[in-house]
Amino acid sequence: MKHYIARRVGYSLLSLLLLSLTIFLFVRVTGDPASLLVEPGASPQDIENVHRQLGLDQPLWVQYWQFIASLAQGDLGQSFYYRTPVLDLYFQRLPNSLLLAAVAMAFSLLIGIPSGIIAAVRVGRMWDSAGKIFALLGLSLPSFWVGLVLILVFTVWLGWLPSSGSGTALHVLMPAFALGWYFAAAHMRLTRSSMLEVLGSEYVKLARLKGLPEALVIGKHAFKNALIPVITLAGINLVVMINVAVVVEMVFAWPGIGRLLYEGISFRDFPVVQGVVVIGGAMIILVNLAIDIVYALIDPRIRLAG
Repeated sequence: MKHYIARRVGYSLLSLLLLSLTIFLFVRVTGDPASLLVEPGASPQDIENVHRQLGLDQPLWVQYWQFIASLAQGDLGQSFYYRTPVLDLYFQRLPNSLLLAAVAMAFSLLIGIPSGIIAAVRVGRMWDSAGKIFALLGLSLPSFWVGLVLILVFTVWLGWLPSSGSGTALHVLMPAFALGWYFAAAHMRLTRSSMLEVLGSEYVKLARLKGLPEALVIGKHAFKNALIPVITLAGINLVVMINVAVVVEMVFAWPGIGRLLYEGISFRDFPVVQGVVVIGGAMIILVNLAIDIVYALIDPRIRLAG
């Protein structure tokens, strides 16, 4: 077991290192941040001075080494644009992203799991067909389009909900639904397939032969076992929601991490983009590492094969 965990930790560190190198190189092909920080018509000497202040006059390998050395100490650097430590900016926006992700996850589970159960129990019937259409639309329609439609209906036409900003419970409803729409469809499909697999198992057939009520068979024997992969996916999706809601946060002007990433890209703020991407990647890697370890504890065959 120790060798298995050590291998998984090694793979995780390697993935994080590759992610840091990729984003470090990627942001530097977007342009020169100094051109956005100096006055229009600034001289080459002024631009060179900004490069020196930001450390961009160093060779790339030196910049990357400094980035990794600071990262190892928990320092993500200072924002070029805001002149504030990236970690401070991140934690200022994190509560808003956590709130948005939590409400979006609640929407996705409340919609996805019941619709998946109904589709599996009514397989081949109208409810199953409706569930398939919902899953298709959920996985096909982009979140920004869903957000714009919500604004058109509930803000422009009905005037029920605010179209942007934060501060009240009403502000979070539309962005959370737009973000959770895709994940609701994903949870619905996984719940349906998992339920169908469990409903065809021998112990469910035996429960039915014993004459147990159908509601008890579905609720106690089938649903509890079918829920395991859904909860696993939901845990990963929650971390993904926190870090990838860039488009939704921009549509609704939601002050979260996704909008911070967009601002970093727009201002060519290298430390902000690097920090947000690395933290998001680290969260996803840690969740997957924890899942791998839990699975290995449950099933010894996994650690022997891995």
